[in-house]
Amino acid sequence: MTHTNHRQGSIESLSKDYVVFIYPANGINDNGVGPKVEKFLQIAYQHGMVNAGPARTGDRFLVDPERVVNRPGRAGSAYAVFDDKERVVTFVKDVVKADFGISIVVSGLFDEVDDICEQAGIKRHTAQCSLGIWGQVDKLPPEAILDIATMCGHGMISFNLVKRMAREVSKGNTSLEEASLILARPCSCGIFNPKRAQELLKQIIDSGITE
Repeated sequence: MTHTNHRQGSIESLSKDYVVFIYPANGINDNGVGPKVEKFLQIAYQHGMVNAGPARTGDRFLVDPERVVNRPGRAGSAYAVFDDKERVVTFVKDVVKADFGISIVVSGLFDEVDDICEQAGIKRHTAQCSLGIWGQVDKLPPEAILDIATMCGHGMISFNLVKRMAREVSKGNTSLEEASLILARPCSCGIFNPKRAQELLKQIIDSGITE
């Protein structure tokens, strides 16, 4: 999925950030896909995802988490976000066993994704990557801010909100965990990784980038 391609950060940070999609093709294998999407989400919850939900209908930070797995209905796709590679490996293995007959997309560092596929007994079919940001890049905020904001594929997380949450944490008004959940809510595509956000917020605070 192209909207996960724009995530940026250090290799160390991105090695804790994976998004797995189930994505049927319209008019080809999307008929009666609801139960398959629900099963995909159920497996994701069993493997300790940090965010998950059906595409376009909300994630676990917008609705009651207990209802997320039962919301796909006619939604054609769903996602699961992980902060641990080994959890992704076991999740993908179970998805392969489930044999949904639908495209599965794993977003992450190329080498890590290839290794995940190898451990799951499969080979990747296609690879996509971002060419980066072009234009007046001098007007962009510091990279530490972008590392958080680019975890929303549609740019719904305000740079100023990231700065505000960093300030609130540094003042002791809120915790890193709560701040990361506040940042997750505007991400309507639901691919935000709140666990990684906590680490990135701490880096912003430590570097003094809060104004």
